[in-house]
Amino acid sequence: MPRPLRVAIVGSGPAGIYAADALLKSEVAADPGVSIDIFERMPAPFGLIRYGVAPDHPRIKGIITALHQVLDKPQIRLFGNVDYPTDISLDDLRAFYDGVIFATGATADRALPIPGIDLDGSYGAAEFVAWYDGHPDFPRTWPLEAEKVAVLGVGNVALDIARVLAKTADELLPTEIPPNVYEGLKANKAMEIHVFGRRGPAQAKFSPMELRELDHSPNIEVIVDPEDIDYDEGSIATRRGNKQADMVAKTLENWAIRDVGDRPHKLFLHFFESPTEILGEDGKVVGLRTERTALDGTGNVKGTGEFKDWDVQAVYRAVGYLSDQLPKLPWDIDSGTVPDEGGRVIQESGEHLRSTYVTGWIRRGPVGLIGHTKGDANETVANLLEDYAGGRLQTPASPDPEAVDAFLAERNVRFTTWEGWYKLDAAEKALGEPQGRERVKLVEREDMLRESGA
Repeated sequence: MPRPLRVAIVGSGPAGIYAADALLKSEVAADPGVSIDIFERMPAPFGLIRYGVAPDHPRIKGIITALHQVLDKPQIRLFGNVDYPTDISLDDLRAFYDGVIFATGATADRALPIPGIDLDGSYGAAEFVAWYDGHPDFPRTWPLEAEKVAVLGVGNVALDIARVLAKTADELLPTEIPPNVYEGLKANKAMEIHVFGRRGPAQAKFSPMELRELDHSPNIEVIVDPEDIDYDEGSIATRRGNKQADMVAKTLENWAIRDVGDRPHKLFLHFFESPTEILGEDGKVVGLRTERTALDGTGNVKGTGEFKDWDVQAVYRAVGYLSDQLPKLPWDIDSGTVPDEGGRVIQESGEHLRSTYVTGWIRRGPVGLIGHTKGDANETVANLLEDYAGGRLQTPASPDPEAVDAFLAERNVRFTTWEGWYKLDAAEKALGEPQGRERVKLVEREDMLRESGA
């Protein structure tokens, strides 16, 4: 009787779990069956959903419910707190599995090569997000001394940062933020947040719903300068062809024509301002210099030679994430991705790295919404199954699932399981219950391991 197809997935965020789901829905799952092990370097699963989404976005956190249903399937095992390649290498994975799918994410910030970027008070978005999301590998405190703050970028991450900085700590208390984050936000002195985009309203990458959420807070006054509402032929074409872009532009237009209210925290959305330098004194941020831009007819912009200095004491750059390079795999340093064709990892020679696949951000870069990773996963899995049917996958030396447990035990790797997640989940919910909160997130790795029973 043929044994089940054995597949390892590295990364337990949406990309990895969608890949597992696609495998479970395949014909191979019925005969001869599939056996999937998911490896995750954090003690808890769900990747970006747990450590990349703002705490005041329970709607997106709701995706966890769907991911839960996949991980509940008996054909799947979770190995948390297992780091690739420190705890398990590509050669090790090849010994146990027919195929390996890498579905890792992005934790670093893209560089922004302007003068002053390294000043004290200049921060990357990824680090701040990791702090307020209680990531165990980042500092427990965050300096929130600045009364006026600049956020560079016009994507949803920039909105998250601006919103978290502009809200009060008590507004965020009903969420799952850990105590150290609540205390940090209580000390936040920010009263003015300035978000800067180098292009116009039609080119903003906000989701319409995320943008509108800014205006729901009783403490945040959202302000748009009417002079920043401008469109050229390219912008008009974008609005006609993209419903979301049109909705974003309409929201911004409505904010630009209304009277400024009296909510205490001011959040300015600036367009046609390209950051050229972060200004400093004594090594600290004291301002931001931007160049005014103008549309060129295509929806792109050109500099006007008109500069302006903004009085800010901190700058957050939200200009994109960068995936972490994976040892033993080819790497495109410019895009921060693993070269692939249809999810098959492609070596410099142009040949497919046998039995090795990618999906999600490590494949196409940190772009798009969470749902976009589903199509990615389906394509990658379809090609893995095509290689399986064609006899092109390598044969593992030790396909027995128990061989993996024995390997990790021999290496003294302390790992968490799916059953352990249920225990950790219950512990976090118990922490929140006395305060009427759904949960309070545990931050320390050791605490998560203990509660998971690892």
